[in-house]
Amino acid sequence: MRIAVYMPLLLTLFAPLGARPLSERCEPRLATWLLTASSLLLSTASMISLGLLAVTGLIRIPLLADLGHWSAHSAQIADPVQLSIALAAGLLLGGAVITAARMLARRARTLAAAAVDAACMPARDGLVVVEDEAPDAYALPGLPGRVVVSTGMLHTLDTSEHDILLAHERAHLTAHHYAFVALAQLGAAANPLLRPLATAVTYTVERWADENAATSTGDRTRVARAVGKAALAAHRTPSRLRTAGAVLGILGHRGPLAAAGPVPRRVAALLAPPLRRHPALAAVTAAVLTAATLATAEAAHDLDLLLRTVGAWQ
Repeated sequence: MRIAVYMPLLLTLFAPLGARPLSERCEPRLATWLLTASSLLLSTASMISLGLLAVTGLIRIPLLADLGHWSAHSAQIADPVQLSIALAAGLLLGGAVITAARMLARRARTLAAAAVDAACMPARDGLVVVEDEAPDAYALPGLPGRVVVSTGMLHTLDTSEHDILLAHERAHLTAHHYAFVALAQLGAAANPLLRPLATAVTYTVERWADENAATSTGDRTRVARAVGKAALAAHRTPSRLRTAGAVLGILGHRGPLAAAGPVPRRVAALLAPPLRRHPALAAVTAAVLTAATLATAEAAHDLDLLLRTVGAWQ
């Protein structure tokens, strides 16, 4: 097999370098789509490449070669891929499949739990107010979803800022931000090199919701102030309110991105003019994804030719 089979694997090494520029310079909604698509497509392409490499090792095993009517000896001669590389690819593929399956099952359970929790919560216009002095607010996916807000958060924000809070959280639900986060994390589970893309998605969905709140209220400065106040209050008083199914809130996803200072970046972005779509970054991302797709297709074609060749020598 030729260099095409390695191209998706190489692209996953360099793709994380684009996570920060996309999240910081591109309009949040477009950035979220591009980052999520990149995580999914590149992880899929890399898994297919690993699978193709693993097959070149399997057809060298006489018993398996006989099942496919191939010549194991001919495969050793015709295929330039070293057996050690094929075996390593098989092991990596097995680990990726197991990790992705566990991630998918865990996210499915989390979303199911969120749907049950949302259905059991009495709400008024989709809003649930919980008695808790710790300030917190988050969107709980479900059918329908719920916006859960603590009394501590309501007391932290001015009455005029409550509409910002609700607009932010409702944006998470209406745009299905939890799905973007879950899909990006699924791609990162299959290929850990893509974790920066998934981390960036947890930031861009918050920026997306911030921009929705700014559009609905018409005051970017007031939204920035509300985000800062909520984050500062939550930092002083950690909340125990969130359920297992809660994934998104005005405070942001509490994971690796929190250590990178997402709230100050969000506030700074709100105090600046709205970001544009940045067609150059979108074009580069599209080119990378196209290259990965074409390389995967070419590698699959190379394997087909190899199988035809060793089959003819049987």
